[in-house]
Amino acid sequence: MADRLIPATVIGSWSFPGWYEKFVLDVKEHPELYGPVDREEAVRDAVRLAVDDQLRAGLDRITDGEMRRVDFNLGFYEYLGGLEPLRKARNWGAPAHDQRDRYRCVAPLTAPDGLGVVTEYHRLREYVDVPVKTPVPGPFTLAGCIEGGEVYRDRQSIAEALIPIVTAELKALVAAGVDFIQLDEPSFACHPDAPDYFLDVIGRTVEGVDAYISMHMCFGNYRARAVGRRSYRPLFPHIGRAKVDQLALEFASREMAEVEILAELPASMDVAVGLVDVKNTWVEPAELVAERLRQVLKYVGPERVSVTPDCGFSQTSRHVAVAKSRSLAEGAALVRRELDRS
Repeated sequence: MADRLIPATVIGSWSFPGWYEKFVLDVKEHPELYGPVDREEAVRDAVRLAVDDQLRAGLDRITDGEMRRVDFNLGFYEYLGGLEPLRKARNWGAPAHDQRDRYRCVAPLTAPDGLGVVTEYHRLREYVDVPVKTPVPGPFTLAGCIEGGEVYRDRQSIAEALIPIVTAELKALVAAGVDFIQLDEPSFACHPDAPDYFLDVIGRTVEGVDAYISMHMCFGNYRARAVGRRSYRPLFPHIGRAKVDQLALEFASREMAEVEILAELPASMDVAVGLVDVKNTWVEPAELVAERLRQVLKYVGPERVSVTPDCGFSQTSRHVAVAKSRSLAEGAALVRRELDRS
């Protein structure tokens, strides 16, 4: 974790600058217009803006904003061999998860060049020398947009094929110098009915990975929509056995419901608590963030706590993301000062 007590950080993604969102759409619809140098220049410019936004907001640990992780052309699935894209189930009407890109396996899954995260990390390190985190999708969540076809019988079989691919990426990140990895597994929170299976998947995925491991479990945020019952209770007490150093959980959108269950976690497990709501355009005042943080500290010692937004900011307007991050940092600072005086 960052050296500062109760560091303020992000979950991973940052809001796209308007021009970059237009660029991404153009690349997807007219890829012939842009060469590899054009694309890399745009990504680098967007990363620099994301970094600047986060640092100016006062965050203690940052990311590259996940500017390279964009749907089809620039998403993770382009790194996986053995897939073909499927036609979307629905294009019109209210936005929801059934409008996401999906794929079918036509051959065993491979990732001969990795998942591209090491390149993201090296690019980020060209611009900053501050504490950073590197998010990577977990195998079960990554399997969620893939149908097995004639190759894999079900989602679990697909996840099994993805475990060694994700593990190899994590180990490559450590070799590149990464010391803080966030494994994104929101699907565990949305499918809590097989805890032993999930814990086994996590354990095998992070086995031999010498880094601080955080596991992010939200309830979905595609187009600011949740995708499951928003309760962590079914995961407890099992989740305390996860082979990770930190759990990153959302609380702000649920008005701090279930915060008391943090007391059930083992003392060796840290928590990153979501204290601003990425689905809400209202900017929480710093004092409200501090109030929410005080609730958390009733159940977990401050040395184990980081503060974050509930989820990534990719679905949030940029000016709102900046303002919410500033409130997050300022709210944590208020509580730190209180602790210093006590």
